[in-house]
Amino acid sequence: MPTAKVDDIQLYYEEHGQGEPLLLIMGLGASIMSWSEQIPTFSREFRVIAFDNRGAGRSDKPAVRYTIARFADDAAGLMDALGIDSAHVYGQSMGGFIAQELALRHPQRVRTLVLGSTSCGGRQAIVGSPENLAIIGMMNVLSPREAAEKGLPLFYSEEFIRRHHDALIERSLREAELRPPPDAFGRQVQAAGRHKTFDRLPDIRCPTLVITGSDDRVVPADNSRILTERILGAELAVLPGAGHGYLVEKAAESNAIVLKFLCRHRTDAARPAGSGSTTG
Repeated sequence: MPTAKVDDIQLYYEEHGQGEPLLLIMGLGASIMSWSEQIPTFSREFRVIAFDNRGAGRSDKPAVRYTIARFADDAAGLMDALGIDSAHVYGQSMGGFIAQELALRHPQRVRTLVLGSTSCGGRQAIVGSPENLAIIGMMNVLSPREAAEKGLPLFYSEEFIRRHHDALIERSLREAELRPPPDAFGRQVQAAGRHKTFDRLPDIRCPTLVITGSDDRVVPADNSRILTERILGAELAVLPGAGHGYLVEKAAESNAIVLKFLCRHRTDAARPAGSGSTTG
């Protein structure tokens, strides 16, 4: 099981493929498993590094105060441990909070930035309904099956659930095997609640793609429009009918959009031998 010593913890990580490095940062309470629809596609063109944040998955879960800045420093520390000077960075949901902070705290480390279903936090952020946020907060105290059933309508469209209900439940139960204990999950929730980047977003100067589902019930799509307006030159991609779970429901479409953006901003010298289309 590959781990790297970063500051006071061991971070679990995986590497796939070769080429320019692409760092994947997942969201609240989630593990590398949540990138299962992305890693095979991206690793055909890039050296993909995915990892579990502190407090999640197979990484350490110290009983200390978590912050988004600390998560970002963990990501930079992992890059140091792997000998990576700079990387393309894709953060989803809370992983998007971390990716923003990484680009702000360590701008020389981030070649391009992809922000998926995320927000700037603070007063300017548009939050989901209290009912939906309450369900998110309960996920780690419900039984895995109960959490899976309650979570489906938050993440996917009704039609997608109807066609793939059993497979989605099975996926959720597999991921639940790595869900963090309630105390670690709570520390991640508290860190996410303190995230604020609105005033600093104009300081992000790397090429940026913001991507979201039009029907996101967890982090409403207007948050992505705010990010796009605040980050100089940022591009916005909205996936019609998709929710917070677009990584699964719209995997092919979102992967193609992200891959096209990433390939546009890499050097020809880094292209793996025999690689194909840049649109996935």
